[in-house]
Amino acid sequence: MRKHGLRYTCALSALALGLAGASPAVAQDESPDGAQSPPPENPVIVVTGSLIRGTPEDAALPVEVISQEELVNQGSPTALDLIKNLPGSSGVLGDSNQFDSRSQGSEGVSTVNLRGLGPSRTLVLLNGQRLANTPIGVPSVDVNLLPSAAIGRIEVLKDGAAATYGSDAIGGVVNFITNKQLEGLVLSGDYRFIDGSDGDWTASGAFGHDGDGLRVLASFGYQHRSPLAAIERDFAIRPYTENPAGGFTQGGSPGAFLPFAFYPGTFVGVTSDFQVDRGCDDLGGIPVANSTPTDVDSATRCATQYTPFDLLVEKEDRWQAYLETEIDLTDQIVAEFSGLLGHTSISANTSPSYLILNTPTPGLANPIGSQFWVPPNNPGLIAYREANPDQFPSGANSALLAAGVFRTALLGGNPLFRDQNGIDGAAPATRDSESMRFTGAVRGSHSAAFNWELSGTWHKYIRESTGYDSIIDRVQLALRGLGGEDCDPLTGTPGVGPCMFYNPFSNAIESNAITGEINPGYDPAVANDPAVFDYFTKKSSSRISNELKVANLVFSGNTGIALGGGNGIGYALGAQYRHNGYDARYGPYNDLTIYPCPGSLDFGVEDCARPIGLFGFLGSDLPNASSQDVFALFGELQIPIGDRVDIQLAARYEDYGGAVGSTFDPKASARVQITDWLALRGSYQTTFRAPPSNILTAGDYLTSLQFVGGSFRAVRVNDNPTLVPESAESYGGGVLLDFGGFRASVDYWRYDFSDDIVAEPLSGILNSVFDSTLGSSTPGTAVADCSNPLASRFTFSGGPAEGGCGALAPTLSDVTTIDTFYTNGAGLSTSGIDATASYRGDFGTRGTWGVGVTGSYVIDFETNDFFIGDDLVQPGFSAVGKLNYQTTAYPLPEIKLNGYLDAGWDRHNARLTVTHVEGYTDQRLTPGTPGHEIPSFTTLDFTLRIGLPAETDLTLSVLNLLDKDPGFAALDYSYDPFTANPLGRNFKIGIRKAF
Repeated sequence: MRKHGLRYTCALSALALGLAGASPAVAQDESPDGAQSPPPENPVIVVTGSLIRGTPEDAALPVEVISQEELVNQGSPTALDLIKNLPGSSGVLGDSNQFDSRSQGSEGVSTVNLRGLGPSRTLVLLNGQRLANTPIGVPSVDVNLLPSAAIGRIEVLKDGAAATYGSDAIGGVVNFITNKQLEGLVLSGDYRFIDGSDGDWTASGAFGHDGDGLRVLASFGYQHRSPLAAIERDFAIRPYTENPAGGFTQGGSPGAFLPFAFYPGTFVGVTSDFQVDRGCDDLGGIPVANSTPTDVDSATRCATQYTPFDLLVEKEDRWQAYLETEIDLTDQIVAEFSGLLGHTSISANTSPSYLILNTPTPGLANPIGSQFWVPPNNPGLIAYREANPDQFPSGANSALLAAGVFRTALLGGNPLFRDQNGIDGAAPATRDSESMRFTGAVRGSHSAAFNWELSGTWHKYIRESTGYDSIIDRVQLALRGLGGEDCDPLTGTPGVGPCMFYNPFSNAIESNAITGEINPGYDPAVANDPAVFDYFTKKSSSRISNELKVANLVFSGNTGIALGGGNGIGYALGAQYRHNGYDARYGPYNDLTIYPCPGSLDFGVEDCARPIGLFGFLGSDLPNASSQDVFALFGELQIPIGDRVDIQLAARYEDYGGAVGSTFDPKASARVQITDWLALRGSYQTTFRAPPSNILTAGDYLTSLQFVGGSFRAVRVNDNPTLVPESAESYGGGVLLDFGGFRASVDYWRYDFSDDIVAEPLSGILNSVFDSTLGSSTPGTAVADCSNPLASRFTFSGGPAEGGCGALAPTLSDVTTIDTFYTNGAGLSTSGIDATASYRGDFGTRGTWGVGVTGSYVIDFETNDFFIGDDLVQPGFSAVGKLNYQTTAYPLPEIKLNGYLDAGWDRHNARLTVTHVEGYTDQRLTPGTPGHEIPSFTTLDFTLRIGLPAETDLTLSVLNLLDKDPGFAALDYSYDPFTANPLGRNFKIGIRKAF
C-alpha cells in the first residue's frame, strides 16, 4: 500500500525549486497564492534529515519545503540562476569559468555550495538516495542532469546530516523529490532572449498515472543554451591599462625572442636580452617591460589578449529521461523501480593555442639542447631579420623562443579552426557528460510499530573531455623545417618535399582574427601552411567516470511509548554498504603509458628524467582506477514530549578501511513550541567527509592551469595517500514566528573544522618562494629564493627536470610547472545568521498579495595558519567579504538577500524579485587599486503569469530589469563567475499545458 505525502503540483522544467530563496524558511502547507493545498491521502512522508516515516515537517529539523507553484510565479528560472541567488550559497559552479582552478573542466556542470564551504560539502539527493559525483576537480553532484521535468518539490536542510546520511552532508542537504502525485500529461517550454546570442530554450513533458496497484511517472526534458562570446559584453573585454589580468598573457603570438648566434665550433649563445616582435603593436598587442606598457623597442614582452576568443556562456545541449514505477505486491509490500538517463554536450572555445611550458628533446628535436631554436635557414626568420636588422646584434643569425614565453598562435588565430561558435581562430574544446542511474526498493508497512525497506542504487557518471595542444618536439622540428606528417625528422631535408617550416614571427600573420586589424608587416611568402599547424596540433582527450553502488536496509516505526501525552517515540535502525569506483582513461597523445616523453612520438624515446608526455601545456596523465568500500550502521530516535517539544537523536558509524579508517558521528536536535506563534529550535552534531579514492593514489595528479606572473602555468595537484577524513563540530539555534499572515525565522549556525581536505594554497607557496605578498599577481621579474625547501616544487625553464633551481637564478617568469598536494589542512571555523520573513494577505474576493525577504549574513570564516613542513605559507585569515583567489576558500560575500513582492488571483500572478549580493574585496590588491573593491551586484526581475483557458499558463519575464553589469574584478573575464552572471537584461516567455 503506497503512502503519499504532498498532493498535486505541476511538472514543468523546474530543477531547483527549493533554492528559490523567496519562500519562508519554515516548512509549510499553504501554497504561495494563499490557497490551501488539498489534504494529502495517507500523509506519511520521510522528511529530509530523518529516516523515520511520518516525521512531521515542523519537527526539530530546519527543513524548507517549497512547491513548484512558487517557481512558476518566478518565471521558472534555471537551476543555475536559482542556486546563484540562494542566500547561504556562495562559490557556485555553472557559468563559464575555465580560468579558475576550482572550476576548470566543469563546463556544463552546476553545483550547490551551501555556506560557501565548497560543493563537496553539500550532499545532494534524489528521492532521499545518493547520487554519483561528477569526476571533475571538485567532486560534487551535477544538478543539471537530474530529471527536471519530474521534480515535484525540493527539501533543503541547512544543517549537517552526517549522522543520517554519512559522508559529505556537512554544509547541508538538498533533496530533489519527484512528483509522485502527477496525474495526466503536462507539456511545457520556454524561450529566453539574450542580447548577443541566439537565446536559450527548454522543452519538457511529464506523464503520471496512479491506479489498480500501479503508479507510473515518466518525463523527458531538453535544454539548450546558445553561446555568448566574451566580445559581446564590454565589461568582459577591457584594455590592458584597466585590467592587466583580463585575459592578457606575456607569452603570446606575436611574442618575444632572444637573438642567438649559432656558429658550431666557434660560438653558440645568446647575444642580447629579449626582443619584442615588431608586429606586436600592429596586431593589437601591448609591448611591456616589467608588466608596464612601453614602446616596442624598450619592451621585453608582448602582452596579448586571449579572452576575445572565449565564451561567457558555452553552447550547451542537454536532456534527461526518467521513468519511475511503483507496484503493490501485497496490501503491505510495495516495490519501486526507477531509471534515469541524462546527457550534456558542451562546445567551448579556448585560446588559438596554449603557452608551451616545456622544452624539446635535446640532441634529437633540438640540436642546440636549449629552449626552442629558430635556425638561420628558417624563411620567416630570414625575412624578419631583413626587415628588422637592428634587433639582431652583430653575429646573431638565429633566435631562441623560451618555454613559458612562447605559443604557436594567438592574435592571428589558429588556421585549423574556423567558425568555432561564431569565432574564427579559436580552438575547440568539448565536454560530454553521461549519467545512468537505476534504483530499486521493496518496502513493507506492516503496522505503525514496524516498517522496513531494502533498497539499492547504481549510478555511473561519465565525463569525456577534449581539447587541442601543441606537441613540444614537433613544434621544434617545424621551426627547423622538418614539420609534416610524412617528413622523416632524421633523414628529411628542411623545407623540401613533405618537410615544412613553421614561421613564429608576425610576418606570417595577416591580421588580428578578432578585430580585423591589418598587419603591415605581413609577408605572404613566409605565411604558414595550415598543414604545419595540423602536424603539431593534436587532440588531448580523457574519459573519466565515477560509479556509485549503494545497498540500504532500514527498519523504522513507532514504539507506542508516549511522553507527556504526545505521539509515540519513533525509531529507525539500519545498515548501508557503499562502493565508490573511479576510472580515468586518456587519449593516445596524452597517455603517459603510450608516450611518456616529448621524444616518444617521433624518436621512440621511452625513458626520460621527467616523464611529462608530448604536450606543451595541457600535459599528460597516467590511467588511474581506484575504489572505496564503505560500511555503515546508523540509528535514530524521534522523541515528542507532549505536543510542544520534539527531540531528535541520531548516530552513525562508518568504516572506510585501510588508512582512511572509521568515524562515529552523533547528532541531537530539538524544537520547543513556546506559544502558538513562537518556537525555538537548535542542534548539535559532529559531521565528516572522507577523502575520495581518486585523490589517494600515490604518484597521480590533476593538472590545473593557473595565472601566475603574467601567464598561465601548469599547476599539478598531487594525490596524497595519507589523507584522513575531515571532521566538523557544528551547532546552531533559531527562533520561529508564525501568526496571522506573518512568518519569520532567524537561525544562528557555526562550524568548526579540523583536518579539512584541501589543496595547498598556490598563492601562499608563491609568496614563500618569491618573497612576496601578491600571490599570483607577483611580477614575473621576482627572483626565486632557491634556499627555500619549497623551491623544489617549481620546475624552471632550463632548470633540472626534477625541479628546483639547479645552477640557475630563476625568476617567476621562468616557471613552467608547480607541484602542490592535497592535504589535511589546519582547520577553519565559520558562523553566520540565516533570516527569513514574509507576509501574505488577501485583497478582493479571490486575490492574495505577499511580500518576503530571505537573507544570509556570514559573521566569520576564519582559517588557521597553514604550514607546509616548517614553512608558514598562508597565515590565518578571514575569508568573509573576500574574493579568496588561489586560497583555500571560495568567494564569500558577507551578505546575500533575496526579496519579493507579488500579487495574484486564480492562476494569475505578478511578481517583482530583488536579489542583492554585497560587495567584497580582492585581498591580492592594495586598497585604492582598481578591482580591490568588487561592487555589490543587485538585480530586479519581473514575471507576469497569465492563466489561460484549458489549463494553460503563459509566463512573461524581464530578468535583470535594470540591465546591471556585474562588478569589476581583476580576473580573466573582469567579473567573478562564481557569484554574478554576465547576461545583462534578458527576456523570457514560457508556456505550460496540462492534459
